[in-house]
Amino acid sequence: MLDPIIQEETTGCGIAAAANILGMSYAEMKAIANNMGIHASDEGLWSDTQYVRRMLSSQGVSTSGQETPFISWSDLPDLALLSIKHYHEAGKDFWHWVVFKRINDQEFVLDSASYLSSNLRQDFDAMQPKWFIEVANA
Repeated sequence: MLDPIIQEETTGCGIAAAANILGMSYAEMKAIANNMGIHASDEGLWSDTQYVRRMLSSQGVSTSGQETPFISWSDLPDLALLSIKHYHEAGKDFWHWVVFKRINDQEFVLDSASYLSSNLRQDFDAMQPKWFIEVANA
């Protein structure tokens, strides 16, 4: 069964998303990220896609080169990074990272937010993704 990784820092959703894709603990992924100069406190982690792409790439996982606009859940690849909870502040776009997985035609979202009662989500109508990044060979 899927066991979502919970972010251990308020702003650690990108680190947790990478951990969820790679099957690592938050602490393991955080150590890798920190060694790469990536820290949860850096607002770029939730306002720039390159940080998460670099974390995944460092572990041999490929991602699509650009963000693809979200159309529908059925149009998503079997594994993708999703951006939800978009907001605009001081001229910058920000979002919350989650992971979409399709296993045997069952669709799930692994959401690392610590305040959720369940981090394995299927309340698709409540989430409003703006775009996704396809993840390959994870």
